[in-house]
Amino acid sequence: MISSTFINRPRLAIVIAVVTLIAGALALMRIPVAQLPDIVPPQVMVSAVYPGASAEVVESTVAQPIESKVLGVDQMLYMKSTAGNDGSYMLNVSFALGSDPDINTVNVNNRVQTALSQLPEEVQRQGLTVQKRSSSILQFVMMTSESPEHDPLFLTNLATINVIDELSRTPGVGQAMLFARSNYSMRIWLDTERLVGLNLAASDVIRAIQAQNVQAPVGRIGAEPVPDDQRLQMNVQTQGRLSTPEEFGAIVLRANPDGSTLRVRDVARVELGAENLDAFTRLNGRDAVGIGIFLSPGANAVTAAEAVGATLDKVQERLPEGVSLRAVYDSTTFVNETIEVVIKTLVEAFVIVGAVVFLFLGNWRATLIPLLAVPVSVIGTFAVLLVMGYSANTVSLLAMVLAIGIVVDDAIIVVENVERVMEEEPDLSPAEATRKAMAQITAPVIAITLVLLSVFVPIAFIPGISGELFRQFSVTISAAMVISAVNALTLSPALCGVLLRHTGEKRGIMAWVSRRIDNVRDGYAAIVRKTLRLSVLSLALVAAFGAGTYLLSQRTPTGFLPEEDQGAFFVSVQLPEAASVARTGRVVEQVEEILQGMPQVR
Repeated sequence: MISSTFINRPRLAIVIAVVTLIAGALALMRIPVAQLPDIVPPQVMVSAVYPGASAEVVESTVAQPIESKVLGVDQMLYMKSTAGNDGSYMLNVSFALGSDPDINTVNVNNRVQTALSQLPEEVQRQGLTVQKRSSSILQFVMMTSESPEHDPLFLTNLATINVIDELSRTPGVGQAMLFARSNYSMRIWLDTERLVGLNLAASDVIRAIQAQNVQAPVGRIGAEPVPDDQRLQMNVQTQGRLSTPEEFGAIVLRANPDGSTLRVRDVARVELGAENLDAFTRLNGRDAVGIGIFLSPGANAVTAAEAVGATLDKVQERLPEGVSLRAVYDSTTFVNETIEVVIKTLVEAFVIVGAVVFLFLGNWRATLIPLLAVPVSVIGTFAVLLVMGYSANTVSLLAMVLAIGIVVDDAIIVVENVERVMEEEPDLSPAEATRKAMAQITAPVIAITLVLLSVFVPIAFIPGISGELFRQFSVTISAAMVISAVNALTLSPALCGVLLRHTGEKRGIMAWVSRRIDNVRDGYAAIVRKTLRLSVLSLALVAAFGAGTYLLSQRTPTGFLPEEDQGAFFVSVQLPEAASVARTGRVVEQVEEILQGMPQVR
């Protein structure tokens, strides 16, 4: 019998338990922490810009050619695109869960390249972006300044140079994106009346700018082949692309026969300003720059948030005085709070189990054995989760809470049977009584474990996203039960042989509690004996419970995940299509006034 080996060699059982504990503790320090299992399909985003085009034009000239090529890419689930009246286009392609995001990005990019020749020249000049990203938003970061000299254009340029690149290469970050992007750009405001009077069109100005705002490679002087007496060679450098309003204003539009020239400054106002004025960002009524940080597919949200915080602290040191970075929304705050509550529940469940075991066994030595066996099973399960590539989340930790009540049963069965044998045969030593008790219950312990596994293991084979959600639940409980069964056959018998003693008859309140428990046991046994004689009644009760469960399940609201208050809300206000930017600003100010009147709202 396997248990006899460990009863004779308790150190071997203790070593196995310690190794399991160490493996679980090391896994506990390395395992990712998340709110839920990784059930979000990986996404690849394709973005483009068609300056000056409406949403209808973008849809017909950009969206249709790209989507016709991307449709049907390997392991694609679905795709969703958005075209804006500001000329922007964004396509999100979702892929099957478990697919490689890098391979998905390569496949989408190959399809997009085949559609590139069908796109307008202006779109090709702006370029297309294809990158992997997660739909999970990690944080919203706002850059603000106390100085009125730092306008949104300055802050945007500061964020682009100092913040975006740092955040983009932070581990776990899939994308760092500026909202209301207003990069520095050369803005040329044409005087249409003057253009018409000079018999010019806006396209003439565009062609002149494109022709003269170039970087011309003009070659070298004195390059081979040259005469033998040539001793000097030099690269010829010319003025590159224009960079100041004065240089753009000096672009020649037309040379007149009398020797005079018509320049851009004669028909337009040239200034350095924001590339796009269609959107703006504010924080507490002040101008700000918003940065959205998206999680990389499969990344640990908590670890990524910590890395982002460290990056922001490092970047803050080189920002001008008065400019600050602040995370106004952090999705991991709710995750951390949830994990803390679940861990607290886990500890409470362990304490309650210990109290109940002591109440029933009435012996602190006997109570100590299950309390030593439970942590081995629970902590050792984290090693299995890490090997399987899972995370510590609300689903797996909930399974841990339930597993405490299950895994403690194996140790209790061993201790109770050993104590029963010691009471019936007081001449036997604890080790001998443990051998006899284990000979009686080894098969039942294995049978109970197999029966429980037959309930939870099939859950791991549910397909789809729902299956991915509950797979960790199944694996967690199954791993805990297997480790518990191993402990029941190794550690628990070894501890019984070492710790248990003949205590004699119970006295005092423990004797009274023991009698009451025996009365309940005897009453339950009497009911079972009578029920066995009326098998029809048992079948009727089973049918009634089954029908009640079915009816209640039909009336209970269904959902993929339970709704939870995460302490944040988002407001979307849609104005008429012809609303001006000024009117939009007034609406935003009214919304801010309403929010500031609410308690504890940032």
